[in-house]
Amino acid sequence: MTRTRLYLLRHGQVEGFGEKRYNGQGDVSLTPTGRDQSMRLRDRLKDNEISAVYSSDLSRCLFGADLLAGDRGLKAISLRQLRELHIGYWEGRTWKELQESYPKEWQGRLDDIVHYRVPGGESVLDLAERLRPAIRQILSAHPGEEVAVVGHGGVNRVILLDAIGAPLKRLFSVEQDYGCLNIIDYYDDGISVVKLLNG
Repeated sequence: MTRTRLYLLRHGQVEGFGEKRYNGQGDVSLTPTGRDQSMRLRDRLKDNEISAVYSSDLSRCLFGADLLAGDRGLKAISLRQLRELHIGYWEGRTWKELQESYPKEWQGRLDDIVHYRVPGGESVLDLAERLRPAIRQILSAHPGEEVAVVGHGGVNRVILLDAIGAPLKRLFSVEQDYGCLNIIDYYDDGISVVKLLNG
């Protein structure tokens, strides 16, 4: 049975992290701590036989992807499909501001996290439908190999929920800290096993 291993990483800490802000697809910078977290992930994986590195095309992910790829003589492959959820006109705004200015919309999203779409943005279902073909393509391109993907909190949660067969409404039942590592094994009989979560 063929096993393809996915090392799924989250980018490091970003500027303004303490403000509980929806960054979405805004290209925010890593903090010095965030860069250190990315370097520690590179060091953790230095002995693993990673044959390809994929990343969101946003700089907070590409920093870590370039570190992983460069050590192996590879070039990180950036994919727009791996971007974080587009949160529309909420992007760049804090949770506190949104709760005060848009209480009805805020509650609407809490009531239906899967389907609620902020104007100008995506729903979680939209994110999943954009993301899933990209993950399938990555896995099918590397059967029996080990690959890395550097993604975002929302992106990684969808991938992990799909791996364990859980519904998207459980999105926030999975934690993804800055600079964390997940490991998922995919088998050619359709079985997937999460070996490490938020490590």
